Amino acid sequence: MKRLFTVLALAFFVLASTPSIVSAASAKKGQKLFKKKFRKKCGFSGVRFARNHTQAEWENIYEKGKFPSEAKKICPRLDTKKIKKKWWKDVYKFTKKYASDGVVPKC
Repeated sequence: MKRLFTVLALAFFVLASTPSIVSAASAKKGQKLFKKKFRKKCGFSGVRFARNHTQAEWENIYEKGKFPSEAKKICPRLDTKKIKKKWWKDVYKFTKKYASDGVVPKC
């Protein structure tokens, strides 16, 4: 029993200390949120949305708290009131990852 507890504690520590896994999950969640909540209103893909700015520009927009208004500017038909506050961070992670100077999506 002690051995099992030790292995589980060690596994938890390794997962908790790996930030790349957490940030990748947020970008994936952001991509799913975009597909579900944004895509129909925007009329284009999430990557096209993300490519409107560089990573630094997205970061600057998010830090100033203007991410929802920028999303509204890019997608005028988007109702930002229907997007929960906790979702914006994941959508931001997604847009930053696939920004114009970011990761090239796999086809």
